[in-house]
Amino acid sequence: MIEPIIIVPDWPAPTNIRAAASTRSGGVSHIEYASFNLASHVGDSAEAVATNREILQEFLQLPEQPVWLTQVHGVDVLRHDGETPMTPSHEYDACYSNQPGKVCAVLTADCLPVLFCSRDGVEVAAAHAGWRGLADGVLAATVDAFACPRSDILAWLGPAIGPGSFEVGADVYHRFLAQWHAYGEKAVADCFVPHREERWLCDIYALARLQLDALGVTAVYGGGEDTCANWQNFYSFRRDGATGRMVSLVWRTD
Repeated sequence: MIEPIIIVPDWPAPTNIRAAASTRSGGVSHIEYASFNLASHVGDSAEAVATNREILQEFLQLPEQPVWLTQVHGVDVLRHDGETPMTPSHEYDACYSNQPGKVCAVLTADCLPVLFCSRDGVEVAAAHAGWRGLADGVLAATVDAFACPRSDILAWLGPAIGPGSFEVGADVYHRFLAQWHAYGEKAVADCFVPHREERWLCDIYALARLQLDALGVTAVYGGGEDTCANWQNFYSFRRDGATGRMVSLVWRTD
């Protein structure tokens, strides 16, 4: 086993905020899951996943294990707020907390992970934003969980499939284009490059930035990776099919 390679977000978060994104390096998983798979639903052995999660907790000095969400490309947000009853068995695609020591996390292997925090260091969240989640409003649902003004929210875009690899069909293209009234038709169209007949290359990072800007979240950082093209560092469902999952996570320390 090699030491995990962890990406630390480059964003001006408050000093009490911790955030990270894993890569496929480190851990004990084998074959198509090699080697730092953190998902229990992809066919990897339960023992390997449990060990990898223990490695993650120790390496990042997490205050506790995250609540590992059952993600379904939806828009529901699990709230760690000390008031809302916890139902982790429900299906969620985002997690929010205003409590210290509660780790918000999402698993991805091409979909876009988005981490959030408030400028005062009180609130944090993580969202799983594939194209379906983006189209249906998972970022809006996550931002709505915050009590602070939207102008006081920071966002970081984690590793996702890049615009050179994410080929989509007419269904995806027209689904987003139909939302032009919220963002501007040209702005949406600029997120897609014609590739071949009825196929486009989609920039999921640009779509997320467009949506966040429309929501009033203008302090947006990260982006620029391509999980599909970079097989050495990242899992990619589109590239490999059977594969592991990486985690992006955020928490407050006080």
